[in-house]
Amino acid sequence: MNAIELKNVSKRYNIYDRPIDRLKELAWRNKRSYHREFWALHELNLNFRQGHTTAVIGPNGSGKSTLLQIMAGVLTPSSGTVTIKGLVTAILELGAGFQADHTGRENVLLNGMILGISREKMLGKMESIQEFADIGDFFDQPVKTYSSGMVVRLAFACAVAVEPEILLVDEALAVGDVQFQLKCFRRIEALRNAGKTIILVTHDMRPVDLICHDVVLFNGGHVVATGTPKEVVPQYSALMETAGAIQPKHFITPGSVF
Repeated sequence: MNAIELKNVSKRYNIYDRPIDRLKELAWRNKRSYHREFWALHELNLNFRQGHTTAVIGPNGSGKSTLLQIMAGVLTPSSGTVTIKGLVTAILELGAGFQADHTGRENVLLNGMILGISREKMLGKMESIQEFADIGDFFDQPVKTYSSGMVVRLAFACAVAVEPEILLVDEALAVGDVQFQLKCFRRIEALRNAGKTIILVTHDMRPVDLICHDVVLFNGGHVVATGTPKEVVPQYSALMETAGAIQPKHFITPGSVF
């Protein structure tokens, strides 16, 4: 059974050389084009199996973060469909979803409201979230006063406290200190052992080898390979050594499933 299914998913951005070009295009009501198209993702067909921990790896700019943002509902695909079965929580770019002028405690409640979780239930989890984040008195201070490490601590504590069926993590843990990283990976491993679906974007191959069932390798908005860590990590290493020089003819057939 699949937790997430992507069918023909693409994401396009319009690139303008000058800010005035955007205004010109609006003035002409899109009858004239003043932009260039950049496709971050190209007709992806991917299934993420329920209960599996999957690493999404590849060079910078290959489309990994765009993929996670689409699955988290932060971005809308330009074409294609995404089907998600289960409650999703996500740790994306630093501070995403937090209100800077609100305290950590207030943001926890807001986060729960966005996920459709009652205030009473979030209040019941507040103590465990505060304990896991371990940011002391800053828990009741505005998030804008936090260090990057504190933001990550709060984000991770919120994400795992609501017992998600699907957890998306985008490289955010690289910001935290070593002890907190270990604490997070222990929690991720516990979720993995509990049969939750975890999708992890990372450049660190150690957790890929240790906790991942499957790996997706991206390059240039395409899927280059899927398989086990033993099968795909060497391909990632070769790709990085050749500066991403993999041609489209080498891409696997879209729709490959783990």
